[in-house]
Amino acid sequence: MNPEDGAVEADPELILDKVDSWVDGFFRLIPNIAVAIVVLLLFVGLGLLCAWAVRRMTRSRGRADLGAVIGSVFKWIVWIAGGLFALTIVMPSIRPGDLIAGLGIGSVAIGFAFKDILQNLLAGILILIRQPFEVGDQIVAGDYEGTVEHIETRATLIRTYDGKRVVIPNSDVYTNAITVNTAFEKRRSEYGFGITYGSDTARAIAVAIEAAESVEGVLSDPAPQAFSTDLGDFAKVVKLWWWTRPEQLDVVRTGSEVMLAVEDAFARNGIDIPFPTQTVLFHDETKETG
Repeated sequence: MNPEDGAVEADPELILDKVDSWVDGFFRLIPNIAVAIVVLLLFVGLGLLCAWAVRRMTRSRGRADLGAVIGSVFKWIVWIAGGLFALTIVMPSIRPGDLIAGLGIGSVAIGFAFKDILQNLLAGILILIRQPFEVGDQIVAGDYEGTVEHIETRATLIRTYDGKRVVIPNSDVYTNAITVNTAFEKRRSEYGFGITYGSDTARAIAVAIEAAESVEGVLSDPAPQAFSTDLGDFAKVVKLWWWTRPEQLDVVRTGSEVMLAVEDAFARNGIDIPFPTQTVLFHDETKETG
């Protein structure tokens, strides 16, 4: 550097010496690099083997999704350990203790940066372990209802009844209320039928139960039940309960057939279903003018 004008003068000989030292250092590290690559490949294979073993073990127990998540976690742990080990081979001056200490500090930063991802991962593992629902169950999660397709590391995938896929973060699924419609083998449905005040309520109850029992898909145990539940402005209400299989298609289809059967049975037995009526009175408000 020229002290008078502050200009920097490059020395070609120094530059070449520096480059030459870098090249020499690289060639000296070639054996270490080769060994590190071999070690890294071994750890990659070990990680894949661990993931495969976990998936196979859990698949045999009917927990394929849990195996996929835990297998992926084990795989990445092995891969990261292999990367750190390979790094110490390439750079012998780096001690494993320093790497572990640096990893601990780095994990805190990574935890803050990827808080949502890690939260969803942990929630997914807890869902798969505790199994509040399984793949194939029909659930209601917030505003969405459908069949569970997959439980992944980040989200739970459900297929809605109209053929859409909804991806719900696992943290939302785990911390919010979920309705599992297929948790049990039977599901109850109900509907209130209005009858006129001139109809026999006891007769209407018996007719409604008999009509429900005649519908295919309505379970006999528990048997259908009906009750008089309300005296409204225009009608008395007979509420009918019946049980079906829990799947949505069975519930909707059987419910439609029950309503048609009860409507037809009421008509055949002289039980009237009322319509809201209003009485409007007209009067002449005109005055004679002289």
